[in-house]
Amino acid sequence: MFAASETAAERGRVEQDALQDIQTGRSSTRWFGAAGGALWAAPPHSMVRWEERRGTAGGPGPAVLKPSASTMSPPKENVSLLFKLYCLMVMTLVAATYTVALRYTRTVETELYFSTTAVCVTEVIKLFLSLGILAKETGSLTRLITSLKENVFGSPKELLKLSVPSVVYAVQNNMAFVALSNLDAAVYQVTYQLKIPCTALCTVLMLSRTLSKLQWFSVFMLCGGVTLVQWEPAQATKVQVEQNPWLGFGAIAVAVFCSGFAGVYFEKVLKSSDTSLWVRNIQLYLSGIVVNLFVVYMSDGAKVLEKGFFYGYTYYVWFVVFLASVGGLYTSVVVKYTDNIMKGFSAAAAIVLSTVASVILFGLQITVTFSLGALLVCISIYLYGLPRQDTTKIQPSETKTSKERLATV
Repeated sequence: MFAASETAAERGRVEQDALQDIQTGRSSTRWFGAAGGALWAAPPHSMVRWEERRGTAGGPGPAVLKPSASTMSPPKENVSLLFKLYCLMVMTLVAATYTVALRYTRTVETELYFSTTAVCVTEVIKLFLSLGILAKETGSLTRLITSLKENVFGSPKELLKLSVPSVVYAVQNNMAFVALSNLDAAVYQVTYQLKIPCTALCTVLMLSRTLSKLQWFSVFMLCGGVTLVQWEPAQATKVQVEQNPWLGFGAIAVAVFCSGFAGVYFEKVLKSSDTSLWVRNIQLYLSGIVVNLFVVYMSDGAKVLEKGFFYGYTYYVWFVVFLASVGGLYTSVVVKYTDNIMKGFSAAAAIVLSTVASVILFGLQITVTFSLGALLVCISIYLYGLPRQDTTKIQPSETKTSKERLATV
């Protein structure tokens, strides 16, 4: 704050120096002008372009620094339609292939692997991938080590905070294996879309957001579609292993509730600080590895000691692990280039692909109720992702009226 004894000329000179410092990235200090009004400040090397304003009406007076209107909001990336279609294809193939491949490894292969170890290995791979991405983000090994010391090993409270979604995600991932051991891939893909209403409910309760009437309508439509799919479950003629559809549906119910809660909780943690996403992922996966090792010990400890940690692993099993780790991280990065409508199309296309693959590989017999239920789910996903009307922007007529009012003052 400038002292009261300073002259206007001195303030102008200091403010001009502040302008040059901020423009060249030498300063991130908040500068104050006459009467204590903030000029503006931003971190060094920011993307903001600065404009100088003199006085209050364009006349002489102290320099006032304002960000350019074109940089007040984050710049929109110019992404081609071809690249968006590529992102859509990747998300669809990852979702559909993972479900079908996991179902294949749980029903066709003779030597069944331990699903708990597969979940644990997936978390380890995600951890190393996140470390690699964070290393690229920091730019050097020294900065990487410093970041890990400060944000991971030096923050036990943050690790404890991320242990909550780690436990929930561990339950969700293991329930997915139980569900796909007892339900066809297409039935699972349709039923798993119940994660949308669960996430919506958690968003309303935990983040105090609101849903539009159309979104609430689509949520009830989705539940109705899933009910039709489960009313008369489609049967797979080529699957000879013993299955329990009710156990599979119960496992999906637990998984979707876990997905909704953990996703919203993790979002809340991300938005509560400016910590890097990849640092948060490392904290999450470190906790996840500990939790999943405990699950392995409690569920299959004796069998793992007898047969080995990687018992029953084949190329198909490693492919499932690859899709669950690399595919999940890749989709989380790519998803920023797509909108909700494209994600809705991706989920619907994944349902179609899973159904076609199930007919070919597992001899799935499509019923009328399954077809109608799947159609309702696809429509509801599309409706839920439609953009809501933005009422925060001032209409041109309102702007004109405001200007006229200011002119008369």
